Amino acid sequence: MFKTVDVTAREWFDKVNGNSYFAARVTLDFGMETERSYILPFQYGYGDHYRDVAFKLLQENGEIPQQPPMTSHWRYYDENNVIARHVKYENCKKRELLELA
Repeated sequence: MFKTVDVTAREWFDKVNGNSYFAARVTLDFGMETERSYILPFQYGYGDHYRDVAFKLLQENGEIPQQPPMTSHWRYYDENNVIARHVKYENCKKRELLELA
């Protein structure tokens, strides 16, 4: 079980096609001996969608148990006393998203 989750996302808006994309780094237990990270590669999404995708990534990697469909990331973090920090940098260049991989 982890104590903190930090999600740092970058967002790029494709003006030609009118779509938003993001990439992110998900770090568990930042600054602790048990620190580990995952990368969310370049993908379609806008707004706070990156938070839901990060939560799903943690479920898929066995960091948190599969929850009933109605459980959201904020509810899980609250009920399990996990400190969650989310930051999204908007108006990034496409190459900045691709560099995370």
